[in-house]
Amino acid sequence: MRFLAVLFTVTVFAVAFTGCGKGEKEAQEKARQDSIRVADSMAKAEAAAKRVADSLAALPKTIAEEAMKISDLSTLVSALQAAELVDVFKGSDAYTVFAPTNKAFATIQKDVDMLLKPENKSKLQNVLKYHVVAGAVKSSDLKDGQKVKTLQGEELTVSIKDGKVMINGAEVTTADAPASNGVVHIISKVVLPKKM
Repeated sequence: MRFLAVLFTVTVFAVAFTGCGKGEKEAQEKARQDSIRVADSMAKAEAAAKRVADSLAALPKTIAEEAMKISDLSTLVSALQAAELVDVFKGSDAYTVFAPTNKAFATIQKDVDMLLKPENKSKLQNVLKYHVVAGAVKSSDLKDGQKVKTLQGEELTVSIKDGKVMINGAEVTTADAPASNGVVHIISKVVLPKKM
């Protein structure tokens, strides 16, 4: 009888101990599953945030921001800064910019050095405004022989031959770079107005 009582007590303890272990294991498993769900939710939220950030980054920037991104337009950007015209191209008004490359500016370096002097700021502004037309004019809008009035006041002449678009003799090497406030056409040389 005493043997049965001991056996009964051991069995009760075994069941109780097993039950506690089972409950603890279930709690641990539940905690593990919860942490997996939280980690999964966080990963999905991070992925969604990255998609939104990538979408915003893919939107066209202003003309000023686009020009600053293109290393071959760094001289133009410096000239715009010296002429205090950068803010004009950050606004919402639409413009078309015929943007000379660094190499184009280098071919007239003596003139560039002269124009960048503080006392020649108005001349520099005139030269830069001569490269800008009001409104967003895409390359498909340009016609051979067309005259387009610049912000400086004088006109540029468009010529199209053998599929090449020229602006006052400067070749458009990259057309239709989009911006949120217009369009940029990269050209092979600096065009100079009659009046500076």
